[in-house]
Amino acid sequence: MKTVKKEDIAGLQGRRLNQGESFRFRCHPDIGCFNLCCRNLNLFLYPYDIVRLKQTLNLSAEVFLERYTDIVLREGNHFPDVLLRMAENDERTCPYLDEKGCAVYADRPDACRTFPVEHGLMFGPDGGAPKSVSFFRPPDFCLGRHEDEDWNLESWADDQEARVYNRMTRRWAAIKALFHQDPWQGQGPYGPKGKMAFMATYNMDAFRSFVFESSFLKRYRIKKERVRKMRRDDTALLGLGFEWIKLAVWNIPSQWIRPR
Repeated sequence: MKTVKKEDIAGLQGRRLNQGESFRFRCHPDIGCFNLCCRNLNLFLYPYDIVRLKQTLNLSAEVFLERYTDIVLREGNHFPDVLLRMAENDERTCPYLDEKGCAVYADRPDACRTFPVEHGLMFGPDGGAPKSVSFFRPPDFCLGRHEDEDWNLESWADDQEARVYNRMTRRWAAIKALFHQDPWQGQGPYGPKGKMAFMATYNMDAFRSFVFESSFLKRYRIKKERVRKMRRDDTALLGLGFEWIKLAVWNIPSQWIRPR
């Protein structure tokens, strides 16, 4: 998901989709371009993507990040991005692409299940709450855009089981946008505070140990039922991570978590 300034909307590629507006698309094994979109990608992984992928691969978050991702800091940004590392073959295919298709299809990343739609958050000059924007943007080689099956944003999200993904990615994108300003007070994103923020969003296993095996719960007040859920549910724990870094980094109050 991208963050977009209102004045830049007109220059973006693709057709903007409003609520209820339709587009045509169908992908299937008999189409000539099947799986071509799974090659040579700059595929950004968001925190909820990591939760689902590491679970389906039966890996810890730390092992998954080390084995399958590249962590990069782009110029002008103050928080690293996590990209899926392509396979080391001539076509640089997705590491989960096999002869039958996507080996992790049920837990594929948000960008994959949302394709050929791209979502973003549009920020106005007044600093108010961002608005969601969506574009129909298949690549030129995509033949699925010539198929005759009609969708809109709602029906496509339902068909691709993308609603939870989209919601979690919107939450993360709103936080990520805060990092357009440097919050680290000279430490940089790889300083102690930055490492903690990365752990709380991308390494749920380490964050769970931090929450339950340190003095964290003595320093912060969290509802007991939420604490119980976080012990077993990575998604609930990720929600805490989002709220905690807003509080710890920017001092943004939260109803989830309050200092004691």
